[in-house]
Amino acid sequence: MLKAKVKSAWYQDEGFLLPLLRRWKLSPLSHYQRLFMLVSLINLAGVGYGLYVGEWWHRHAINLQSLAHMALANLLVTVLIRQQYIINALFKLIWRTPLHWPLGVRRHLAKVYHFGGLHSGCATFATLWMIAFAGSVVWHHTHHLPGVSALLVALNLSLALLLALVCVMALPQVRAKYHNQFEHTHRYVGWAALLLSWAQVICFVHVNHTALLSAPAFWGLVLITGSVIMPWLHLKRVPVSVTRPSEHAVFLEFHLPRAPFVGSSFAISRQPLGEWHAFANLPLLAATGCRMLISRAGDWTGEFIDNPPTHVWFKGIPTPGVGSVNKLFHSVVFVATGSGIGPLLPHLVGNARPCRLIWSTRNPRMTYGEAFVDELLRIVPDVVIWDTDAHGKPDLLALTWQEAERIQAEAVVCIANRSLTDYVVEGCEARGRPAYGAIWDS
Repeated sequence: MLKAKVKSAWYQDEGFLLPLLRRWKLSPLSHYQRLFMLVSLINLAGVGYGLYVGEWWHRHAINLQSLAHMALANLLVTVLIRQQYIINALFKLIWRTPLHWPLGVRRHLAKVYHFGGLHSGCATFATLWMIAFAGSVVWHHTHHLPGVSALLVALNLSLALLLALVCVMALPQVRAKYHNQFEHTHRYVGWAALLLSWAQVICFVHVNHTALLSAPAFWGLVLITGSVIMPWLHLKRVPVSVTRPSEHAVFLEFHLPRAPFVGSSFAISRQPLGEWHAFANLPLLAATGCRMLISRAGDWTGEFIDNPPTHVWFKGIPTPGVGSVNKLFHSVVFVATGSGIGPLLPHLVGNARPCRLIWSTRNPRMTYGEAFVDELLRIVPDVVIWDTDAHGKPDLLALTWQEAERIQAEAVVCIANRSLTDYVVEGCEARGRPAYGAIWDS
């Protein structure tokens, strides 16, 4: 179906409009923000407890070890919650949720992909604790107290500065404006901070004449270092074949020793130390292997389409995307715009549950090719395809709600740009239907 009729007066329905306006006027916290707040409360409780029992002071000196442990604990969670094996374990645990559980429970469990709130929250407090630790080391040194040295002062001040730089570059406004610089800062400054952390621990142990293996910081850094190194142990260069149906998109076909699971994505790059971008794996129905759909969305993808490589680098292991939360619901409406069809299509192959697919895109056959559109129609014969070149941009929220009502869907999954995703997700949830979409936070 190339166009769907939407009731023109639907969005004027007062029963829908008023709760939607109320939500936008006083929007509740997202699960990402709630996790950030939980981390904040735990850390602030630690501060309060330390002040109450005098944990931060020992014989008229600041307890450097306690500050260091708080910084390390937060840093450990920051890194491990982004570990691909841990991410996969979280999703697999959530996928085991029985479908007979109340929808009110399942709708919250499906927000598992908001775990970034733990990452950003712990990163923020790791930096704050490290700044406090560095300041305390300076105070100890200037007051000629034992247990510190000039080298330890320099290492801690440098480490606090690096962590602060990473946090500043991760601020939403800064990240959006300087995205490439954000990526490079997160990687290279993060590596430098890890090396400084090792130097800091070794120096601290040496100055205080303690055994390295007995220091909790040593084992914490072992876990952090292992987590950082692990994806690079899976680094491989893979030959690819590229099909370009238009100047806007390409299909990348490749073979891996082990086929990635349905609905997963992989990070790829043209150069291992260059930019990395994650794309969803699309199964090849008529052959073995996998493929990715890459559309023009910036300098890197534009260069990839205009000058396709013969090989690409893969790093790490495949991880699930937001579309995989459909496993928690009896019926789902999938919504995609443009190349957002890529992450959702695998979930529709052989899906026996009631579902609908809405795809809004510019001239689909010209942009993505006759073969791909025909394949889509074979997989999802009742798909709603909205050609924006022919009919203009639809009210995607209205169209989504109409299809959700038609099959009494328990949930909506949307893959689009940020503004459209927020519009659809917040609009559906304002009227009580669980909705899920990509988030653009750290």
